[in-house]
Amino acid sequence: MTRELFHRELGQLQDDVLILGSMTEKAVLDAMEALRDGDQIWSRKLIEDDLRINAKRFAIEEQCIFVIGSQQPMASDLRTLVSTLFIVTDLERMADHAEGIARINLLLGDEPLPRRLGYIPAMSDRVVLMIRDSLRAYLEKDIDLARRVCQADDEVDRLYDSVHDEAIRSMVSDPSTIERNTYMLWTSHNLERIADRCTNICERVIYMVTGTMEEINVSTY
Repeated sequence: MTRELFHRELGQLQDDVLILGSMTEKAVLDAMEALRDGDQIWSRKLIEDDLRINAKRFAIEEQCIFVIGSQQPMASDLRTLVSTLFIVTDLERMADHAEGIARINLLLGDEPLPRRLGYIPAMSDRVVLMIRDSLRAYLEKDIDLARRVCQADDEVDRLYDSVHDEAIRSMVSDPSTIERNTYMLWTSHNLERIADRCTNICERVIYMVTGTMEEINVSTY
């Protein structure tokens, strides 16, 4: 494989990572919209569509392994390929968390609308921005942006705490809400984990650029 072909392969892999990232972001947005609207048909479709995201991840992994095996890249090129393997895993796991939110919508059943979601929409907005910014940091190899994304995880954690506190207060004051508030806690946990995986991606971006692996934010959840 010539160097020109090798760099074309790297460029294609980068494009595929961004496609996977777009699929993942859409899964999160759609899962939250279906949850808000109580749309169970949409949630079922999201659960089925997760297979497409899994397949995209595996295709990227196979191509990475092919490029590593055929070219035996060194230094920064090898870091890019290895980082890509980890990044697509985190993206696919984010989509799994979106699928988890879709399943929660099914568990909530025919609950009266509009849904009372408290701090959860604010969590979702911040998480989606973290997904976008982590992918932009990857595309542009921007370690300053990567660090800012990691810092944004603190705000998601604070919102997660607020959801938790609100749910516990509601459960104590009205035990009939225990089941519903448990589902809200599960939803917020899925969003919190997506934010953590954005942090993972940004740590890989920093490694890809600098050759140094840093653990920037250590989650307590």
